[in-house]
Amino acid sequence: MAGALPEQGAGRLAQPPGSLTKLDSMPKPTNKSLSKTDVDDAGSTYSAPALDKGLDILELLSGTEKPLSQRDIAQRLGRSVGEIYRMLTSLVRRGYVRLVDDNYILTTRLFELAHSSPPTRRLLTEARELMEALSDTLDQSCHLTVWGRGRQVVIAKVDTPSGMGFSLRVGSELDVAVSVSGRVLLAFQDDRVRNLRIREMAQREPIAKVQDLLERLEAIRACGHDQARSVQVKGLQAVSFPIRDEEGHAMAALTVPYAERIDRRGSKSLADAREALRIAARELSLRVAGRVEPSP
Repeated sequence: MAGALPEQGAGRLAQPPGSLTKLDSMPKPTNKSLSKTDVDDAGSTYSAPALDKGLDILELLSGTEKPLSQRDIAQRLGRSVGEIYRMLTSLVRRGYVRLVDDNYILTTRLFELAHSSPPTRRLLTEARELMEALSDTLDQSCHLTVWGRGRQVVIAKVDTPSGMGFSLRVGSELDVAVSVSGRVLLAFQDDRVRNLRIREMAQREPIAKVQDLLERLEAIRACGHDQARSVQVKGLQAVSFPIRDEEGHAMAALTVPYAERIDRRGSKSLADAREALRIAARELSLRVAGRVEPSP
């Protein structure tokens, strides 16, 4: 069934006196010489050393496969441990970096920010019509989830038209490894993002056998979706397909928690639900990203 990073502090930024208009209107420098930190590579008179340190750390960690200690980071950046201590503390509090066993790793916070604004609004706008049509066709609920700091979050849902069925509340946070939607959000990523998400997830929920999970993710990727009986609600089955971005990665998972109706003739089967969901997910990916991956 549907199944889903940390946070503050920063240095002060020096600001120029008055407004920035034309170059000629800016105050001329006196006999005092400018230090290296006063003039950046682009020729600007003002700089933000604390911000530069933070960005250096983020860029370093983003290109590193293994977690780094504070000393490792300082040595690679050519700075003292004292110079980067406060910045690392701030980055951890703000959720951009995670401290694990005295080593630092990059979280998916930057990834989330890059995908949280206009794309998410567009995703929700385009999803509503398709999700309502899907629920009407199947007389089943459906919901849309996205990755959220080691778990997944329900950002949209449509209840069953008949009023009888299983549904989730918008805003719910769900475990990842035990759910079809969570595994879909992991499966359709490149190796680096997938491994990073698994590390994040391990901080929130135990993973019994990582190798088994990785093999399951490869199988999901090969067939294009995930389907399984619920481990939380007896008799419920769930099917989930990825909503893909321009690069083919899962930006969201569209899921139907299928509850079989035994009081009606002509109810849609689980196979019917899977096919309708496949078509809806493909159409939503096309509307949001402008392209879709070929079916496996």
